[in-house]
Amino acid sequence: MIEIETVSKQFTLHNQGGAVIPVMEGASLSVAPGECVALTGSSGAGKSTLMRMIYGNYLAASGRIMVGGVDVARAEPREILALRRETLGYVSQFLRVVPRVPTIDVVAEPLLALGRPREEAMDRARDLLARLNIPERLWSLSPTTFSGGEQQRVNIARGFAHAYPALLLDEPTASLDAANRETVLCLIEEAKARGAAIVGIFHDVEARARVCDREIDVSVFTPKAA
Repeated sequence: MIEIETVSKQFTLHNQGGAVIPVMEGASLSVAPGECVALTGSSGAGKSTLMRMIYGNYLAASGRIMVGGVDVARAEPREILALRRETLGYVSQFLRVVPRVPTIDVVAEPLLALGRPREEAMDRARDLLARLNIPERLWSLSPTTFSGGEQQRVNIARGFAHAYPALLLDEPTASLDAANRETVLCLIEEAKARGAAIVGIFHDVEARARVCDREIDVSVFTPKAA
């Protein structure tokens, strides 16, 4: 479902005379349907960079990033948008939404964007918000007013609303209490059971051991000093 072949990435520092900083080379990995692969390595090793390349936020300098038959490294913007709408979900650590949109609409939006019936989308949103212990009295309010922990749980609900065939998870259990952490791990296990291919960053060692099938140390893809 996800195939990464000899991917490299570099950053150009335009405010420092155009200096080029190589950050990754030869990155290769594959993730099968129903498999969860954890990206590991020390801070700065490139875990987030690789995730952002898979999602299309960063452009790879070379190599292929195949997700559901689409090469993200070469795809047109409209293809990337379609991929994100239909195939590739991303649960980041931070909630970014339009202000004043009710929480329930924020969570239902991925399904509405696919043309699902509104009541079906709302039912799914209600179920996820309830499972993640967001009080019903908050569902009609904008999540921009919520605490950090509540915003994280809304973000998780939104990321799991649609049954994406592929998922990227960036610290999905960070800062959660025991009950909500358990709910998130169950959501990941349910996604795996239906065949989702998952790539994640998990600093929670116990969570990683429970839901991840393999670990990839991305530091092996760090360019060697000349």
